[in-house]
Amino acid sequence: MKKTLIIANWKMNLDTHEASTLLHRYHETIQIHRDIEIAVAPSTLSLQPLSVELDRRKFRLCAQDAYFKDEGPYTGEVSFAMLQGLVHYSLIGHSARRVYFGETLETVRDKVTAAVRNGITPVICIGETKQERDDGETKQVIHDQLTTALSNITSDDIEEIVIAYEPVWAISTFEGEVAKPDDMQKAFDYIRFQVKELYGARASEAVRVLYGGSVNEHDVRAYLALSGCNGVLVGAASLNYAKFSAIVDSAYRLHHQVE
Repeated sequence: MKKTLIIANWKMNLDTHEASTLLHRYHETIQIHRDIEIAVAPSTLSLQPLSVELDRRKFRLCAQDAYFKDEGPYTGEVSFAMLQGLVHYSLIGHSARRVYFGETLETVRDKVTAAVRNGITPVICIGETKQERDDGETKQVIHDQLTTALSNITSDDIEEIVIAYEPVWAISTFEGEVAKPDDMQKAFDYIRFQVKELYGARASEAVRVLYGGSVNEHDVRAYLALSGCNGVLVGAASLNYAKFSAIVDSAYRLHHQVE
């Protein structure tokens, strides 16, 4: 069994000093659990200094994004090649990248390819908007985003890929509706069905699928209890060390059936 994966996405918040302080609070309040893996996704600016401070028995580093070309005249960009040995994971196709920066299906595909090429595990973020949901297009959106993102991934690589389902309409930055666990179960089942269609039953069972969408310490257990949910992608709540610690504790309690 793969570990439950909990990712703290700090987004565009915290300077390097503030990031260091928050990481220190994580160290103080979060216990090591052998069945839980925690990844921290600070800004690109903070990745290097935090890599020195990080207790790798507790945490892994995760990039929030990178560029799909390994090198070249791309002023201002940071490539996956540059992040080799620094991060274990990278978010790719996060809704903020798709909405604010116009990332296309093909851009996400190229970034997934580049991450794998450079030994970084991609966390592929997929999910529909409220309009797409209201129009009954959820399955089509999941199909298009997932199949395109994975189109260059081989059967040897697929089992290490992470997929994060984050319905855009449930993210507080956007529409911010509450996602009902029953609805999320249908999405999780469909994601695994798509992986099975592409790579077979073994891959469908092995790939880790996370939930993301305004996860907090109060509702995390309901999402983690869903069949086929292997973790959560946490946004705003991860900026509060007490809330994030409570999320990790909830995951531990669920694993060990503790109320």
